[in-house]
Amino acid sequence: MATGTNIYTYFGKKWHKGNLPIMSAADHGSWLGSTVFDGARYVNGVTPDLMAHCERVNHSAISMGLTPLFTKNEIYDLVTEGLTNYTKNTAVYIRPMYWGIGNGYSSIVPDSENIGFCICLEEIPMASKADTTTLTTTSFHRPILSDNLCNAKAGCLYPNNARMLFEANKKGFKNALVADAMGNVAETATANVFLAKDGEIFTPIANGTFLAGITRARHIKNLTEDGYKVTECVLNFEDFTKADEVFLSGNMAKITPVKNFDHNEYKIGPITKKVRELYWDWAHSD
Repeated sequence: MATGTNIYTYFGKKWHKGNLPIMSAADHGSWLGSTVFDGARYVNGVTPDLMAHCERVNHSAISMGLTPLFTKNEIYDLVTEGLTNYTKNTAVYIRPMYWGIGNGYSSIVPDSENIGFCICLEEIPMASKADTTTLTTTSFHRPILSDNLCNAKAGCLYPNNARMLFEANKKGFKNALVADAMGNVAETATANVFLAKDGEIFTPIANGTFLAGITRARHIKNLTEDGYKVTECVLNFEDFTKADEVFLSGNMAKITPVKNFDHNEYKIGPITKKVRELYWDWAHSD
């Protein structure tokens, strides 16, 4: 079942209306998980950092052992073409995808040249400014590059996210603050995380255990240019219990304020509000 509605799919050199079937039962991606994707947004007529997302899906494909079929510019142009099916007032989730079709060495390795590609556009509303989330801890942690494809946005990573969310939900929370293999905070189950303390902003340093997002980088740049001090560093769970504000950074919602981490409560403070303001001011001026 699709996450969104009013879906358009680019597949087989043309756009189709609807949630089109794209994989066969014996495709490598179907049973061995060689799928990668990226996610961008179309909101109020703008597509923030779309080119960076088009570039990243190709990097993810290469990390998976797949040879990209399109350049970042070609993907960008295809997305732009597909978005003509929507009005400027429609919020759209943009998802280019690659997957292995043929089997390479020992069947386990995908054939790097025999691969599939599609773009899925789904109408998914943006979260409102009042929407918040809640965090708890989880017994699961982020992997490391030596045992997982941490340098790609790969479908095979998401079952780990799902069990984190399932565990958090059973405890009565919406999301989980997740540790890396060393026990330090990496991100949440769904997005990168920031905290604010005494007017300064901190975020876990990118150490290869999680995907340091495009939106995360944009927030850091916007805040720094506006005169805020943003520090990427090692953070532990106690740091979050002492924070004044906590917010998530991801492509789907861009900024999500955190209401509480276990029994520690936060307000939607001035820095969280400023991050949102700076982001959309940049998006509409770029």
